[in-house]
Amino acid sequence: MVEEKGKSSEAKSPGRIALKIVIGDQERDVTYEELCLSNNLAQEALVRLLVKKKLFKSEELLNEMEQVRKERYRSSKEFPTSK
Repeated sequence: MVEEKGKSSEAKSPGRIALKIVIGDQERDVTYEELCLSNNLAQEALVRLLVKKKLFKSEELLNEMEQVRKERYRSSKEFPTSK
């Protein structure tokens, strides 16, 4: 791929659009990457705030995350194979 001088390939390829937001008369596309980064930022800020306020300890969060992982996600070894 040939890049234009001063422009990265990222600038030319904005990514898949996850949603459109409208604020007043302005419309903006939000990519999946932007949405993911925004969610991660908000989640990290929320966890930090809850730990600072001593609503739970970081170890409790890690334990809960491990429990959720066990309940929700399976390794590829656990998936049935078709023959």
